[in-house]
Amino acid sequence: MAPSGSRNVKRGCKRVFYWIPVLFIALIVAWSYYAFVVQLCLGKRTHVGALLVYLMVYHVIFIMFIWAYWQTIFTKPMNPLREFCLSYSDKELLEREDRGESQQEILRRIAKELPIYTRTNSGAIRFCDRCQLLKPDRCHHCSVCDKCILKMDHHCPWVNNCVGFSNYKSFMLFLAYSLLYCLFITATDLQYFIKFWMNGFPDTQAKFHILFLFFSASMFSVSLASLFVYHCWLVFKNRSTLEAVRAPVFRHGTDKNGFSLGSSKNFRQVFGDEAKYWPFPIFSSLGDGCSFPTCLVNIDPEQQYSPANHNVAPKGCHFPFKPMRESQSRLLSSTASWTESDIAADDKNGIL
Repeated sequence: MAPSGSRNVKRGCKRVFYWIPVLFIALIVAWSYYAFVVQLCLGKRTHVGALLVYLMVYHVIFIMFIWAYWQTIFTKPMNPLREFCLSYSDKELLEREDRGESQQEILRRIAKELPIYTRTNSGAIRFCDRCQLLKPDRCHHCSVCDKCILKMDHHCPWVNNCVGFSNYKSFMLFLAYSLLYCLFITATDLQYFIKFWMNGFPDTQAKFHILFLFFSASMFSVSLASLFVYHCWLVFKNRSTLEAVRAPVFRHGTDKNGFSLGSSKNFRQVFGDEAKYWPFPIFSSLGDGCSFPTCLVNIDPEQQYSPANHNVAPKGCHFPFKPMRESQSRLLSSTASWTESDIAADDKNGIL
């Protein structure tokens, strides 16, 4: 067994290595700022009127881009609540049992008290041996972070962080503002690129910066546009990247649209109800990340309506049996707005 000091050194080296992509992006952005502001705008190659407009618009986009990127990097991913962790007695009971159906019976007993509806492909309770907890719906274990992440989308090396429930809105805005940043630079730098091919561009030090700025901005625009469009599609379908690759499995079977409530409601689940917060990378997503409204084809037979179970919504729109932190979840507390007629209307319009 390796000494603890050696393990700490390896762990520290890994942490430094993981920050290299972020440092690369930071250097590219810093250079682009110098090339655009100093060489292009302040290098007396632009009329004064256009110069002021360029600088004003550029700095607004630049600030929003940096803000969103910062929030995506340094917002800690949310982990499952304590209710999903096994108690000491449950851990002992689980360890005493042989692996197999006996352990599943224990996990099923615990899961009945929790808002858990998804299963593994084999129909078993989703349990994390590493974190010793029952995984909430849409929660996955990240091998890089070595923890379970609520509504995990993916681990992004360019932000050195997991993209999940706590920072998915910031990640979407990061993609949007970075794309807008590159498109703005490409559009304003296009005239100088044309001058170069027309042999009307002076051979100065700024030539390299301005031409390379156009090439890099246009190439990043293509990659960012494809990624942004893909994630917009995911938002309006209410899917994560992991769920797009492998559809979630419910008790009634696999359902790729199990969490979809219609485009507008799906959008508000990520960006919130108040439009004034949508452009800003501040947390405004609905819910608590542990429980989600689901549109199921069949009502769960284990949770049929009864006087003791009054949280079950009308057929077609199913709500968690015991939503966690219900006071913090506007999606889950406002069941009146999620009616069968609304979902039928969305489905008729081709939204679902």
